[in-house]
Parts: sequence; structure tokens; C-alpha cells
Amino acid sequence: MAIRMWREFVKIQKFILEFSIKDFKARYLGSFLGVLWAFIQPTIQILIFWFVFQVGFKSMPVDDFPFILWLISAMIPWFFISDSIQHSTNSIVDNSYLVKKVVFRVSILPVAKIYSALYIHLFFIFFMMAMFAIYGYWPSLYNLQILYYLPAASLLILGISWITSSLVIFLKDVGQFISMMLQFGFWLTPIFYSLDIVPERFQLLFKLNPFYYIIDGYRNSFVYHEWFWEHPRMTLYYWVVTLFVLAVGTLVFKKLRPHFADVL
Repeated sequence: MAIRMWREFVKIQKFILEFSIKDFKARYLGSFLGVLWAFIQPTIQILIFWFVFQVGFKSMPVDDFPFILWLISAMIPWFFISDSIQHSTNSIVDNSYLVKKVVFRVSILPVAKIYSALYIHLFFIFFMMAMFAIYGYWPSLYNLQILYYLPAASLLILGISWITSSLVIFLKDVGQFISMMLQFGFWLTPIFYSLDIVPERFQLLFKLNPFYYIIDGYRNSFVYHEWFWEHPRMTLYYWVVTLFVLAVGTLVFKKLRPHFADVL
């Protein structure tokens, strides 16, 4: 059953793309600047960090690298992770009118939210590359690893979203719990600080967070110039966790899907 579900998922990619674009536009419907807000808000946040840390506090370079570049190489993937999980968790509840349509595949609703976040993320990848170029760091082959880390992150997020979007229908507190966990996750993931400052006996606990692998991978791609296969243990651990979460997400969604319409 799970294999059939995945085959159907692959077949309807065109429909998911079209649906995600409509969802993306609808999110900002009625505002004067429309979808531009999706790009303006994170850009302003990054510029504020640049002004505060680079101009105001005159932050010291990290590993001989400008602090602001070191920072955004981790912040930008976190924006994608956080936005994807937050919106996909409420994707089914927000589109409850579609649940009762027999022919509609409800499983694509969280996927569409991830795609919506992806459009914004792709813009900020180029934004980040432009900032690196301004500082004199031009694109390199290592940057191509984004083509690996981005799908890797998306698959883990998809597994999480199938679990959370299913549970939030029956337990409304799940949405608040996810928001709280994302706040904790932001500070417990080495984004503003290097893992090297954490006592060595605690570093393994930080690395157990699978999103550490993605954040660290982006930094390795843009800052430290290391390939993902240079970290075989972390890579193996990440994919074991991701495949497990995907399997659990598929199972949970499949078991709870028949009851969605009754509750909504």
C-alpha cells in the first residue's frame, strides 16, 4: 500500500506544482505587495542581522570568514525548514473543504506547502550567493551540493509533515507544540554559534538533531568547502532517520486519513 501511495505521488507532480503555485499566491492574496512579502520579510531580517552584527557589534570573523556570511549560510536553510514544517502542519486543516472530495489526494496538501516554501528558498539561495560574491567569494563546485542537501531536507520535512498534519486534526495542541519546538530547534541547532564552543561531551546530543546535518551541510558547501561524503557516519545516520520518519509518516497518514472528514 505504501509503495502504491508513493507511485501515485510521483505521477501527480505536475498537479502538485500547479496547486502549490496557487497556494503560494493565495497566502498573500489581498495585500498590496502580494507575494513580494514572502521575499521582503526574510530579506529585511537578514539585513537587520547584517547591520547589528557586522556594523553595530563588529563581530569577529568565524574561522577567518566574515561572520554575516557564516551566519546566513545556516539561517537561510533554517528559514526553509521552519517555514515548511510550520505551514505543512496546518495544511489539511486550512484546506478542510478539500478533504471531503473523494477524488482529491489529501496527502499532497503538506507537499504543496513544502513546495511553496521551496520557491522562496530558491530565491534566497541566489541571494546568499550574491552576498558571498559581494564579499569576494565566488561560486564554486562545492555549492552544487545544494542539489543534494535540498532534496534530503525536503524528504525529512515531508515525513514530519505527514505526521503533524494528521495529528493536528485530532489534537489541536500539536500546532502549538510544533511552533514551540521550532523555537527550541533554532537555538539548539548551531546557527548563531559554532558547535566547537559546546563542551565536547554534549556535542553528540546536538548532532542527533537530523537538521544539524542539513545546516552543517550548507555551511560546508559555502564556507568550509567539504563534500558530504567526507562525513559518512553523519550521512548514514541522517538517511536512517529520514527513511524511518518517512515510513512512520506514511503509515500514520494512511491510518488516520479515513477519519479526517469525520473530524473536520
